[in-house]
Formats: sequence, structure tokens, C-alpha cells
Amino acid sequence: MVADSPASSVAKTAVPRSWLYVPGDRPAMLDKALSRGADAVIVDLEDAVPAAGKDAARAAVAAWLSAVEPPGDIQIWVRANPGVLGHDDARAVVAPALRGLCLAKCSGPDDVFAVDDVLASAERDAGLPRGHVSLSPILEDAAAVLAAPGIAKAPRVVQLQLGEADLCAQLGLEPDADGRELVGVRTQILLASAAAGIRPPVGPVCTDYRDEAALRRSSEALRRMGYRSRACIHPSQIAPVHEAFTPSGARIEAARRLVERFDAALASGRAVVTDDDGTMVDEAVVRRARALLASGGTS
Repeated sequence: MVADSPASSVAKTAVPRSWLYVPGDRPAMLDKALSRGADAVIVDLEDAVPAAGKDAARAAVAAWLSAVEPPGDIQIWVRANPGVLGHDDARAVVAPALRGLCLAKCSGPDDVFAVDDVLASAERDAGLPRGHVSLSPILEDAAAVLAAPGIAKAPRVVQLQLGEADLCAQLGLEPDADGRELVGVRTQILLASAAAGIRPPVGPVCTDYRDEAALRRSSEALRRMGYRSRACIHPSQIAPVHEAFTPSGARIEAARRLVERFDAALASGRAVVTDDDGTMVDEAVVRRARALLASGGTS
């Protein structure tokens, strides 16, 4: 029997709020990364590893994954290199502890289909069900962004990411601190994700880990746009990110009251009610409240 595809089982698992990058060529940092409080860890075999160290890093990460038992619900992902080198990464790192691969510089659906074939073979060799490893393509140029709808519907894909530094370099964008120059492309990726029925994209890193205020502002802006998580490059960023993407108790309670009030109204033959502030709401508004409650308040 073929296992559920990752895209069909997304709702069965908690959506990480934080994704902590850790270099794949620093074995001593791997176990430590799992204790930093992030919901997910991305072991980086691409940009964080120099060309001369790729093979050694891959072997070290593969050995670590074969032995590690992630504590709690922490997810372990690996950012694989693009192209043939990435196929080597995929073959090596498949293990029970691996939740998924982030595909660097994914250019289109064909890249995903190729990795899907590699993973299917590696999963079979490891005694794992097909689809055990999910995929998160990283879109880093204009062609990839335009291909986002097809990429989002490709096998194993559970979420997309934007490689904003590379994309800005190609397009000549010079984003301000609020990132408004990127709102359009971020929304485009969000729409492609929603249309494909996968999770919202992972938000971009904030490269100045010392500026907590900027991190909080940009994380709140991403949340208002519909994003539910973002990547981190330093452990100090995890707590502010969690705060931004975790609904407050008051918000959850307001959603519960709204759903109860609406359900009672439906039972009495009415389809429109008012919220706690007296604002008229209908089913479209209540759907958002239901989604918040269904998520357990973590997404």
C-alpha cells in the first residue's frame, strides 16, 4: 500500500513556526541545534558548506541522521544542493529521523519529479514507506517564481520558500527594512501554495540577528500576510518568531466564542451574527476562526 503523500497529510502534523538553520559541516552543532527550542531544524548542505567540503559534510550529516532521535516534535530537514549534487545529498540522508528536504534553487516541477524518483529509491532501500520524506522547494529566481503553481502541485511538496537574496540580486530589488518591495512576490507564492492546498510558505530569514525589534515587526507583517512561520539563522531569533506566530489566549478565546455564537445562530435559522465588538460577521469570517481553533493555536 502506498503511504499518504506529504501534501495529503499536512493537516495531520503541527506546522513549525520556526526553522533554525545549522551548518552541515559543523557536526558538533547538530545535537545542540535540537535543544535550542526551534520547532524545526534545517541542516544546510548548500550555502553553509564550501565546495571542497561537500562530500565530508554529506557523510557526516548522513551518519548523524542514522543515529539521532529528535526530541519531542522537533522536525529535522536538510537543505540539499541543486542538481546532481542534490541527488547525491538526497540518497545519502534518507533516514527515519529525516522529515524533509529543502530543494535549493528549484527551477521548476521537473526538478521536484527528479528528486521524487531519487527519494523513492532511497526510501525503498532504507525500508521506509514512499513519501516518508517531504519536500520544500526554494524558489530563488524569476523563472522559479513564475513556475510556483506547478512546483506547489508536484509530488511530496508540502510548502514553498523564497530565496529572497538571490531573487533580489537578479531583479535589482533593494528592499527597505519593511520589505514592501517584496510584498508582491511573497503574495504570489502564498497564492500558489493556497491553490495547491499546501502549507503557507516559510518566511525569509532576518539576517541581522541582533535587531530584535526589526525581527518582531517583520514577523508580524508576515503573519498578517498569511505566513505562519519563518526561518532563523540564530537561536536568539526563535522566541520572537514563536511569539509572532503563536496566537494569544485572548485571540483563541475570541475565536471560540465567535464559532459558538455562529453555530447557535445557524441552529436558530440565522446565517449572520456579530462578534464581541458588534461587527457583523458571516461564514467567511467564521472559517478563519474555525481554522485557528483546529490548529490548536500553533499556526
